[in-house]
Amino acid sequence: MDNTILVTGGAGFIGSNFILRWMEREVAAVLNLDKLTYAGNLHNLASVAHDRRYEFVEGDIADRSVLRSLFDRRKPRSVVHSAAESHVDRSIRGPEDFIRTNIDGTFALLEETRAYWEKLNAKDRVDFRFLHVSTDEVYGSLGPADPPFSETTPYAPNSPYAASKAASDHLVRAYKHTYDLPTLTTNCSNNYGRFQFPEKLIPLMIFNALNGKPLPVYGDGQNVRDWLYVGDHCDAIATVLQRGRVGQTYNIGGWNEKRNLEIVETICDIVDEMAGKLASSRRSLITFVTDRPGHDRRYAMDARKIERELGWRPKETFDSGIRKTVKWYLENDEWVRGVTSGSYRKWIETQYSSSVPRK
Repeated sequence: MDNTILVTGGAGFIGSNFILRWMEREVAAVLNLDKLTYAGNLHNLASVAHDRRYEFVEGDIADRSVLRSLFDRRKPRSVVHSAAESHVDRSIRGPEDFIRTNIDGTFALLEETRAYWEKLNAKDRVDFRFLHVSTDEVYGSLGPADPPFSETTPYAPNSPYAASKAASDHLVRAYKHTYDLPTLTTNCSNNYGRFQFPEKLIPLMIFNALNGKPLPVYGDGQNVRDWLYVGDHCDAIATVLQRGRVGQTYNIGGWNEKRNLEIVETICDIVDEMAGKLASSRRSLITFVTDRPGHDRRYAMDARKIERELGWRPKETFDSGIRKTVKWYLENDEWVRGVTSGSYRKWIETQYSSSVPRK
């Protein structure tokens, strides 16, 4: 077994941030397997592309022959599984890709990991880890006064995306219980930060605010999410990989419950400050549109287990994290223009043009 970790989905938002963080702080080499769908971007990893400890392979986690060859050639000591289709709106319009990647792909990865792990010597089997990166959406929706999601909250997914991630979580758990594969699962709250594809709320609002475009807010804008800065999330993943108890699940949250409308208003104010106002405050661009089907009302994460057992806590407040994020998008216009291609514009037009404006 070599001193290498295999990261799936490493060209995506969380995956690329994790790889950059890992390469800065750790010794183990990184093998990055990514299919390079619309959300995968190798430009995110340009700073490590020529590092001898880094290797990129374009491939699908559902392709077992590709997985088998990588395990045979590189003999990784750990797998960090972050490859996933992850956008709720896209899962509503086209759930099949989510079933294929999140369920079938995770199954293929687990099977090939198990076949590889079972051939290792006794010590290497003990040292090996399979870390599965998941989401708070598997838990469903909370009422205003409900306690936050904990690791023992029953699953109640409400979108095709959430259901596909819940299924993958269950597969990972089953492989630990049935085959004793040394797995770990993390369920995180909404991430934000650099490299996030601008279909998600925060980068979409930054992009539109900069360009004086309408800021579409679903429903009444009162849906609540817990927000986690991606750098903090990557630190948590590394902490769980290195010190987490095998077979355990760890919730990762930022202790930042915010209403969607509050998020958008904050972004408007920061963009006004950093980029200069338009004719009026960018808050005037806020446009309420018809809510998406099955929109969960509130997510909140109880992250006390990872704090208590592993000593991890988020370093960024929402105020510090969102300012860093807006500043990054302002300073990286070339990256933004590179990802907001014709296909991106077509998606945004399709997604929001069918919504009935409410303001």
